[in-house]
Amino acid sequence: MSSILPVVAAVDGSDDSLRALDWALDSAHRREAPLRVVHVRQYAAWAQADVLVAGPPDTGDDPVLDQVRAHLTGRSFAVATEYVGMEGVPGAVLPQLGADAQSLVLGSRGRGGFASLLLGSNGLAAARDAECPVVVVPRPGREVHGEAPGEPGPRVVVGLHVDSPDDATLSFAFTEAALRGARLQVVATYPWPVQTWAAAGQMMPLVIDEVSVETETRVLADGFLAPYRGRHPDVRAETHVVPGDAAGHLVAASRDAELVVVGRHRRRLLAPARMMGSVTHAVLMHAAAPIAVVPPAPPEE
Repeated sequence: MSSILPVVAAVDGSDDSLRALDWALDSAHRREAPLRVVHVRQYAAWAQADVLVAGPPDTGDDPVLDQVRAHLTGRSFAVATEYVGMEGVPGAVLPQLGADAQSLVLGSRGRGGFASLLLGSNGLAAARDAECPVVVVPRPGREVHGEAPGEPGPRVVVGLHVDSPDDATLSFAFTEAALRGARLQVVATYPWPVQTWAAAGQMMPLVIDEVSVETETRVLADGFLAPYRGRHPDVRAETHVVPGDAAGHLVAASRDAELVVVGRHRRRLLAPARMMGSVTHAVLMHAAAPIAVVPPAPPEE
């Protein structure tokens, strides 16, 4: 058995999950990793889902896995593939699949989702709770607004918060760019205009030069990126420092990108539950490219 952790694709027979499966197969090929295809069958309505979250692997016939086998037949490259059928509550089982995976890949909506949903509940649960990076593959045709980079060629986008940079997010983004032969677009934003409270109900602008704020943000960003540039000299990492809403800039940059990488919030003492920030949530909902949500690196002792 291979000691390399697999790329896990969650499938349910929907077109969304088959698109995610194709992305996972390509990722496993690039990483020289095995592929694990998992179908979690929802318990019957009368089952006590809150008591029995997941059952043992299902070794019987599974039409969805049969469909997946047929879908993968005749691919141009071979990847060691394992097929696993399970029963349980998908929103609880899917995050657990990340415990022994390089990444968990799923579609933006499953077979049972409402057509109006931009992202299904299972995708949200996995992105929030899984222990590995979770890649959500959106439906094609999402429209994004704003200016997208005009330079052609493969491109990976990553959001960098200069106040709290995360090693796991940057490492994942640089690795993906290297595997894809892509340039890395690093989006770092700063708040502008800067305001402060002057009196009850009044906001006063601070006398701060925007050029100075932008320069300081760029210096911080380039300082954080320097070690990764050294470890990945083949990756051309471009720092884009822009004012305003980080989510809006990342969504705009997602147009024609190979991947958008964002971090998940680190647990805090007063908020120990796993969380997704508003920027990550917005990017998941609106980005046109596949989105990777990366759990934070463990805190140093």
